[in-house]
Amino acid sequence: MSLVVKSPCKINLLLNVPGRRDDGFHEIESIMMPVPLHDEIRFEKTFEGIELTCSNPRLSTGADNLVHRAATAFFEFTGSGGAKIHLQKNLPLSAGIGAGSSNAAWTLRGLNELFDHPIPPESLHPRAAQLGSDIPFFLQDNPARATGRGEIIQPLESIAALQGRGLLMAWPGFGISTPWAYSALASSGEYPISDNAGSILNGKLADLFNSLEQPVFQKHAILPGIKGFFLANDALGALMSGSGSTMFAITEDRPAAEALRAKYHERFGQAGWSATVCL
Repeated sequence: MSLVVKSPCKINLLLNVPGRRDDGFHEIESIMMPVPLHDEIRFEKTFEGIELTCSNPRLSTGADNLVHRAATAFFEFTGSGGAKIHLQKNLPLSAGIGAGSSNAAWTLRGLNELFDHPIPPESLHPRAAQLGSDIPFFLQDNPARATGRGEIIQPLESIAALQGRGLLMAWPGFGISTPWAYSALASSGEYPISDNAGSILNGKLADLFNSLEQPVFQKHAILPGIKGFFLANDALGALMSGSGSTMFAITEDRPAAEALRAKYHERFGQAGWSATVCL
């Protein structure tokens, strides 16, 4: 018996990092938006053990892989069973779009479906939160506010101002370590934050904000250049997603996003990855 699931990514419309917590994590406030661009995960039931393969040779398939860790957590709960898992990576690595976190969440969701839901939905959340801060967001399918270290999720019905808008996502060909980005922010001694959550939800896309842009932009000068290029070419709003390096632009509609994508590659070359969707 087998099952295939699609594992989406996300963007952060707002990412406030007001400071470090006593447990060593950083407190955050974020508005997260799921994006219908996907990796795919195929599961096949076996009697025992976890066998993970991946289309991207740069990604470990050992016990350190988030998919493997999520599967291990699932079978520790059930006490029996196993799976062959193949991860088809279509999304870039270390890109700030939550693809690895999504893979882990959808491993929990997929195995739970494949094995006839031995874990109640409310019991998936604490296991996801133990695996990583962004993972609980992908246990549900709506935009959401994320607080705490990112594991406290308040789903939002929708963001009306974004419906029908175009989205361009551009990964410039290099990744950024999330621990490095947070460490660099802490080392700066400054924690810039925004109180624009309400205005963003009401469609004021010029108010998009990410605290981590400050340290990341200082090291990677091409990223503020991309952001400025998007805004100078009719984007309604532009921002770095998560800890980067993916930059995104929200446009009037999907054709406008495609036109901006063509201009982006004409200006910055063909390296990296880019995609457009309709929100």
